[in-house]
Amino acid sequence: MPVASRVCAAALSTCALFPAAAFAEPPAPPTQYVIISFDGAQHVEQWQRSRELAKRTGATFTYFLSCVYLLSPEHKHDYKAPGEKPGKSNVGFATSKEEVAARLEQIWLARSEGHDIGSHACGHFDGSNWSRTDWNAEFKSFRTILDNAYSINGIDGEPDGWRHFVDTEIRGFRAPYLSTGKALYEALADSGYAYDASGISRGPGQPAAEGSIIRFALPQIPEGPRSKPVIAMDYNMFVRHSGGFERDDKDATFENRAYDAFQKAFLAEYMGKHTPLELGFHFTLMNGGAYWRALERFAEDVCGKPGVACVSYRDYIARNPQLAGTAKVGG
Repeated sequence: MPVASRVCAAALSTCALFPAAAFAEPPAPPTQYVIISFDGAQHVEQWQRSRELAKRTGATFTYFLSCVYLLSPEHKHDYKAPGEKPGKSNVGFATSKEEVAARLEQIWLARSEGHDIGSHACGHFDGSNWSRTDWNAEFKSFRTILDNAYSINGIDGEPDGWRHFVDTEIRGFRAPYLSTGKALYEALADSGYAYDASGISRGPGQPAAEGSIIRFALPQIPEGPRSKPVIAMDYNMFVRHSGGFERDDKDATFENRAYDAFQKAFLAEYMGKHTPLELGFHFTLMNGGAYWRALERFAEDVCGKPGVACVSYRDYIARNPQLAGTAKVGG
C-alpha cells in the first residue's frame, strides 16, 4: 500500500475510535447583557431621543417613571405622599395639560416598541424610613394616577388597553435616591412588583430572586485617571466631575471620561465572566448633555457586537427564566 494510502487509512481508523463530538466547535460564550435604564422619564424630547437611539442600536430600555409628571398643575393635589401635604413633590409636576398629553403619547409609543415601563414612585421622596403601609400607599397613588391619567387631566384619546397595561405590565421599580429597606421589599411583594433595581454593588453582579422579587444592582465601575469606583449612573458622574454644579463640557472631558468608564466596564465583562452590565441615566442633561452623548456613543459601539444584547430589565428576566421563580414580568 502506498505511503499516502497508509496515512489516510490510519487517520480513518483513528477517527473511528472517537465520536464526532470530540471535534465539535467549542460552546459559544454566554450572552453579554447590557441593561440601560432611565429614572424619572420627564422631558418629552428625551423620550424621543432615547427611542431613536433604541431604533439605531436594536436596544430595549427600561423607563422608571415618576407619576407626578402625569399631573398638570391644577391637579397636583390629587397626589399626597406619605407624611406630606397634598400637592407636594420633590421634582415638581407637569407644566400643562398639553405636556401631559405629549408624555402619555411617548409612554405608549415606547411600550408599543417593546420597551419596559417601570415605576420610580411619584414625588421622589426618600422612603428609607417609610413603613410598609407608607410604601403601599405610594404604590397605590402611582397606579391610580397612571390608570386615570387621561381622565384626570381631561385628555381625550386614551388608547385601548391603557389600563390593562398599567395594571399588568408595570412590574419593575427603582427607589428614589436608591433608598431601600425591609419595608420597601415587603410592600413591593404586596403590590405585585416582580423586580427591584435599587441596589448598589461593588462591581457588576448577578441578579437574584429573593422571595417573589428579583433584585438588581447598579455596579460601581472604575472611572477617571485614578480608576476610582463610581456608581454607573450619570448623576454620580456629574457629582464627581463638577461637584453637582452645571459646567459646559466644551472639550468633551466629561463625555470622554464617562464613555471610557462604560467601555472599560463592558470589556471587562465581555472578555471575562459575562456578568450583566447595568447603567442608569436620567432625562436631565447634566454638564451640557455629556453623559447622554457618552451613552449614545457607547450603545452604538457595543449593542451590535456579536454575542451582546442590550435589553431592558423585563427582557433580561424573560431571557433568563431560571431567575424568576414565582416572579413574572409582563401582562
